[in-house]
Amino acid sequence: GNTYHAIGRPWGMNFWSPQTGPMGDGWMYTYTADKINGFKQTHQPSPWMNDYGQFAIMPLTGKARWNQKDRASYFSHKSETVKPYYYKVYLADHDVTTEFTATERAAYFRFSYPATDSAWMVIDGFDKGSHIRILTGENAVVGYTTRNSGGVATNFRNYFVIRFNKPFRLARAWSERGITDSTILTSDHTGALLNFSVQPGEAIEARIASSFISEEQARFNLETELGSSSFQQHVAQSKQEWEKILGRVQVSGGTEEQMKTFYSCLYRAVCFPQKHYEMDRNGKPIHYSPYTGQILPGYFYAGTGFWDTFRALYPLLNLFYPSINREMQEGLINAYKEGGFLPEWSSPGFRDVMVGNNSASVVADAYIKGLRGYDINLLYEALRNGAEKEGPLSAVGRKGVEFYNKLGYVPYDVGINENAARSLEYAYNDFTIWQLGKKLGRPGEELAVYEKRMMNYRNLFDPETRLMRGKLQNGSFQKPFNPFKWGDAFTEGNSWHYSWSVFHDIQGLINLMGGEKIFISMLDSVFKMPPVFDDSYYGFPIHEIREMQIINMGQYAHGNQPIQHLIYLYNYAGQPWKTQYRVRDVLTKLYHPGPDGYCGDEDNGQTSAWYVFSALGFYPVCPGTDQYVLGAPLFKKAVLKLENGKEFVVGAPENSERNLYVQNQTLQGKPLNRTYLTHSEIMSGGSMQFIMGAKANEKVKFTREQLPFSISK
Repeated sequence: GNTYHAIGRPWGMNFWSPQTGPMGDGWMYTYTADKINGFKQTHQPSPWMNDYGQFAIMPLTGKARWNQKDRASYFSHKSETVKPYYYKVYLADHDVTTEFTATERAAYFRFSYPATDSAWMVIDGFDKGSHIRILTGENAVVGYTTRNSGGVATNFRNYFVIRFNKPFRLARAWSERGITDSTILTSDHTGALLNFSVQPGEAIEARIASSFISEEQARFNLETELGSSSFQQHVAQSKQEWEKILGRVQVSGGTEEQMKTFYSCLYRAVCFPQKHYEMDRNGKPIHYSPYTGQILPGYFYAGTGFWDTFRALYPLLNLFYPSINREMQEGLINAYKEGGFLPEWSSPGFRDVMVGNNSASVVADAYIKGLRGYDINLLYEALRNGAEKEGPLSAVGRKGVEFYNKLGYVPYDVGINENAARSLEYAYNDFTIWQLGKKLGRPGEELAVYEKRMMNYRNLFDPETRLMRGKLQNGSFQKPFNPFKWGDAFTEGNSWHYSWSVFHDIQGLINLMGGEKIFISMLDSVFKMPPVFDDSYYGFPIHEIREMQIINMGQYAHGNQPIQHLIYLYNYAGQPWKTQYRVRDVLTKLYHPGPDGYCGDEDNGQTSAWYVFSALGFYPVCPGTDQYVLGAPLFKKAVLKLENGKEFVVGAPENSERNLYVQNQTLQGKPLNRTYLTHSEIMSGGSMQFIMGAKANEKVKFTREQLPFSISK
């Protein structure tokens, strides 16, 4: 899934990872690599976005070396231990074992060298501008790195302090031109080379902290987060924190592989976005603003793309970790005040990638699901601002908003790429603004604008093909139309993938297609068709295309986000058994706990959150409502330990590989004759029981009211 070992704390400001790729490469750790060239502080949300606030440390023995290629060492996964809270590896070429653990803004390293006078340590501030200062009296190195991939103000720096447990025998700064006689250096690429004398059984320890604010703040973070506690104490504390966060969901009655996959996915889902704030000496949150370059009060989070994560990741936070998302909502308020718009992709500030205005979904879903204690009226203003304007980048605000507001869609022939995808997402985003506005009691005249626009999805529906299709300014459909063409009018997918992006009105889509029977047939077709494609827009098969081919589920492309909710749509047409079958098929075939356990990019927790929800037996098809659409649980039992102190138990005692179909279900001991569950029902505590069997219960019938939410109902 293009992930890396992220050693840290849940949502921690910094992660640490071994580095196998060259400096500046988004693929900083690849499982097939056999050499490590450093241990890197990282904030990288994905290889496509790359990194910022990065520097590295690397131990070695023998001859002094500092550049990446020369200092690299062979390693084996057989001598590598990886936990969320602890990492250990043996560097074969240097005969050094490296261990580390981390807090939110600091890390603790332990290096076990052989007995030698040639124990070296390299600090690498990376290129694009860095500074090193060696403080021999403190056994410390301080400095800053400026390397980034965009989304920052011109004064961006990540300050660091590294304090060792014994004096240096030799300490020199180095630059891209080589070793120097100096202990202070500022250049394009700087670092430090340190030498120690190591006795038998002795370990070199390094305590490291960083700050986006100042060197003084980095020192304060070091003092407050590491203090005088030992390495093992910090390992235990970090493990305890992960147990607390992952323990919010306790599943049982599955195979060992299913358990590993579930908790690996939950781990990934609580990594991003990262805390971009720090605590001052009064215990108040402060942050460096990537928009203004100022140090400002309040919370701030960074490292997520709402195009991916509005679908399931943020609903997961609202269910299990609402207090964290409350902080994130406050962070969005600060981003709006400082940047003038809400981000759609933050890393750490605005990034110009993907489409849609899905911050609206993230804000609305949180408030509708009960989050309080922040200025929701200012966030509502931010949503309206983003819905009516183009932002400073094409992926901020709404690209093509004048066309969308005038015509009801972004035209195919006005030079705006992925226009149909934008139009469909804007319509859903308008729905979420309307939902939030109703909750806040906004004026009817104001709400009427979004109530009208949320039906704009109908403007792109082509009755001839029963699919969504790009449309020209004059109102005619784009020709020639190939529903298998990736990109062009759509985003990282084709019409067969995007035609279902009517999260708020699936019943309306059913009506457009001609009724439930045809709708079911269209859903079935997604899985029956061969995985053919037209890649002419890109000029080559992008990796998402190859992933669709490889999983061999027809046009279903679970490796990318737009179609991940499709499996649950059978519920809207009264055939939940088809959802149950397809969910189990994806859970068992496309996920496993190995190094290649994802079938596509694991984008900031979204693909993981899909697994977590689906394994529990329900999924948030339409964030911005309080409903979850039912599937079928993977485990015999799941206990949801909610922040309000209550527990919700999902039971399926007859569950097995064979018994994958729901025969009937109860909520609080009473029959539940519908295909959805509400957020408030879960938050009230209690239990839901699924009676499972080997054959689909095709006799079950539902009234319109027993089917999930749709505006057209």
